[in-house]
Amino acid sequence: MLPYTFIIQSAPAAHAGYNGLMTDTTPSSSSLPLWRGFNLLEKFIMGRHAAYLEWDFDALAAWGFNFVRLPADYRIWTRAPGQYDEAQLKEIDQAIDWGRQRGIHVNLCLHRAPGYCINPPAEPLNLFGADAGGEEARRQFAAQWGMFAERYRAIPNRELSFDLVNEPDRITPAEYLPAVQAAVEAIRAADPQRLIIADGLGCGNLPVPELVGLGIAQSTRGYQPMQLSHYKASWVKGADRFPRPSWPIPPAEGHVTGRESHWQQQIEPWLRLRELGVGVHVGEWGAYCFTPHPAVLGWMSDMLANWQQAGFGWALWNLRGTFGPLDSNRKDVKYEAYQGHRLDRKMLELLRQF
Repeated sequence: MLPYTFIIQSAPAAHAGYNGLMTDTTPSSSSLPLWRGFNLLEKFIMGRHAAYLEWDFDALAAWGFNFVRLPADYRIWTRAPGQYDEAQLKEIDQAIDWGRQRGIHVNLCLHRAPGYCINPPAEPLNLFGADAGGEEARRQFAAQWGMFAERYRAIPNRELSFDLVNEPDRITPAEYLPAVQAAVEAIRAADPQRLIIADGLGCGNLPVPELVGLGIAQSTRGYQPMQLSHYKASWVKGADRFPRPSWPIPPAEGHVTGRESHWQQQIEPWLRLRELGVGVHVGEWGAYCFTPHPAVLGWMSDMLANWQQAGFGWALWNLRGTFGPLDSNRKDVKYEAYQGHRLDRKMLELLRQF
């Protein structure tokens, strides 16, 4: 047993606001529920981290959502390999417990893992490398997930799942597989039945049939077309030169331009993966605050309709912030005052329809 163990022997009593959001169907690697919810970013970046907020869980339960994804930076709770900050881990414990009390599934994700992050700065080791540094990164990566598996082993899959590493990019399936295998083996050594999800390659956009034999689900993304979802995003090269987006966008060969092309390019490949016995979920999606609001709402409506038709759940990036329905600072939205926040009511009600 690892030194930091968070064990719940039985499910907690339902919160007063619980309204049966959690599906009674036990999720499996081949069949995921229609989870609908948001990414919560309190542990997203070291140095900006904070405790999760119970208010978020109350609001999501009241609005009828049943899922949160927690993208997290391992450095926040890791003092050295194998040495963890219990105070930080207890804040994750608390978020999971709040979700359980309200029938909201919690998906824990390493947005920054030992050896890889899609965002700068680069990790000192390469999780996908073939050298000794890669082996060490995979050892640390597996140790992280082994710790979490032991810590949460008593929590059922209907309440908690693991998303191994956020948006692997610029690697081959053969380079990805050893890292995934290492984490899966560490998790199953402590908790053989834990529901595990792996992001697709190409920043989550490409299904990875090479992982099918591991018995895990996969997560895709919903940011296409980037010229709409990331219009004027400072972290995307050239986004300041994207044309002002509308929806549908003008036809462009090989790009998502409307609902039909989205289905063909972003849904059908994942349906083929699901036919191989792999559950699929959209772990992130959304549009940045500079995209004109009518285009955002029209695009969101088509994305949601396609995912509903396909049977894919989703998690918007984010709840509070520049992509979400709360405090997004969009200049073309008439906000509603809501419990100390500025609510984009049109976006919220659109999300609640699906």
